[in-house]
Amino acid sequence: MYGGEYIPAMRKDSQDHPNTSSGVTTPLHTREGQGGGSVFLTISNPSEGTYTEKRSKFLAFAFPVSTVEEVKERVGEYQKKYYDARHVCYAYMLGADRLQFRANDNGEPSGTAGKPILGQINSNNLTNILIIVVRYFGGIKLGTSGLIQAYKAAAAEAIAAADIIEKTVDERITIRFDYLVMNDVMRIVKEETPTIVNQGYDTDCWMTLEIRKDLMPKLRSRLEKIESLLIP
Repeated sequence: MYGGEYIPAMRKDSQDHPNTSSGVTTPLHTREGQGGGSVFLTISNPSEGTYTEKRSKFLAFAFPVSTVEEVKERVGEYQKKYYDARHVCYAYMLGADRLQFRANDNGEPSGTAGKPILGQINSNNLTNILIIVVRYFGGIKLGTSGLIQAYKAAAAEAIAAADIIEKTVDERITIRFDYLVMNDVMRIVKEETPTIVNQGYDTDCWMTLEIRKDLMPKLRSRLEKIESLLIP
């Protein structure tokens, strides 16, 4: 990467902003469903957006991700792919609780690139998402406010092009029981509506169920009341 646009009024000693005492942003809470923190918004597919300002071109790419390892792979891939670009900046948010995030300015003046990208993620209440913005310098300096607006607009374009979906935080439980109590088990399954992930019938019966995290305590409590049923 080439050197960044120099703006004397900006500090350039912190280009990477983790979620620890950097003051980058305060994450919004996961949107609550019937129980707090069990429903969150993310994107279903990669998307792209572009923004041009004073001949500088900003290419934005949004990806659904779930781990820091995925983030590192994507960022590394795009740094190699756009090796001739002036900057490859990014921000990500992970987890249903939206507490794991990072913003990276990649040589731009501190807070002018990664932070506005992260701001767009927060504005749309998204998580499990990475947004990379590649900048090709057009020869004209944009200034602090110009850079912030450009990275913000580019990230917004990528989000606008994505399909935003609602996902749930689910948990699984495996149960073992006698065939004689099958009707009791199936009555609870019908009423609580967990997904039957797997099941088997041999000397004993077993079943793996999946249900939204906030609904698991009630399901587990009802199952535990069935005589001879075991939860390993």
